[in-house]
Amino acid sequence: MEAVTDLPFRTVCEELGAALTFTEFLSAEALTRGARKAVDRMWPSLDGRAFAVQIFGRDPGALARAAEMAVDVGASIVDINMGCPAKKVTAGLCGSALMREPELAAALVDAVRRAVPARIPVTVKHRTGWDESSINAAEFARRLVDVGAAMITVHGRTRAQGFSGQAQLGPIASVRAALPRHIPVVGNGDVKDVAAHQHMKAQTGCDGVMIGRGAMGNPWIFRSLAALSRGEPDPGPPTLSERHAVWRRHAELCLEHAPEKMRVHELRKTLAWYSRGLWGGSQLRQSSGATGDIGALLELGEAFFSQLGHTMTAGPDPGPGFFSLPADPVAKSIARNVRRGGPEHIEAEERAAPSPVAAAS
Repeated sequence: MEAVTDLPFRTVCEELGAALTFTEFLSAEALTRGARKAVDRMWPSLDGRAFAVQIFGRDPGALARAAEMAVDVGASIVDINMGCPAKKVTAGLCGSALMREPELAAALVDAVRRAVPARIPVTVKHRTGWDESSINAAEFARRLVDVGAAMITVHGRTRAQGFSGQAQLGPIASVRAALPRHIPVVGNGDVKDVAAHQHMKAQTGCDGVMIGRGAMGNPWIFRSLAALSRGEPDPGPPTLSERHAVWRRHAELCLEHAPEKMRVHELRKTLAWYSRGLWGGSQLRQSSGATGDIGALLELGEAFFSQLGHTMTAGPDPGPGFFSLPADPVAKSIARNVRRGGPEHIEAEERAAPSPVAAAS
């Protein structure tokens, strides 16, 4: 995801159990002309962990050269994005617009497959179709596999839907049924907790699940899924101290790896993510927007978690709902208690629930 799956966020997800992470999606054209902004985002994962570089475009030569660049920086997988619905991408006839040009899409996969070593899988992420009248995910995927795609990820919406409505599982299941069993099919869309992950796998037969937006501010979903995959109990949502530690780790990574001019923005983003749904989070976000000083932003974060810890220690135990999704009945009860002037406090804001086996676009 652009401006989301940077190295700091990917590292946090990996450290909490994500099996594979993807870079921000990168323009092949920008990479091949050496655009610094694009090249600098092709960050290898830390400590030698496997990672995928995701590229997009519509020129076979540019995609092939960009794929070679990805291999040069150590990518384990080269992924081609044919699913982005953003107007600035589809206006250039890239991303999900390629679902209306299956012949060109196949030519792009073929060019990248020929450009990189055989040991490097070439994979594709696409949508269910351009719109409801042109659902073509299964035949589109078959065509890509025929020319060398080693894995297919399907987001369960059309381009016309963007991110509105609900992801449909039927087209993902149809892709799984259409492809040979040795080709992994990964489902994507609306997976924000363990239950949604299990439901997608059960309903589609997919081999894996990609989690994107569901992991923003909630990378503990990977911890839960990793534990369940090992046959262990779900460790559940993070404690306050765990949430504090991961925010601090994410902030440290931003200061270490983010471009200097982006550090204030990235720190504000971490404060927004990790305070979402918590008492005092709205005030924290307002305060962070009013300062451009890195030290002040770090102090705001430390004070926020310290105050929450004091509130929990000094007052009645708020229970698990203190950090729950708004739909949780305990959280609703606490929210009602606040309106009645009770001692517990919680914001009725939506927060991202626990989530892919990889964080991607």
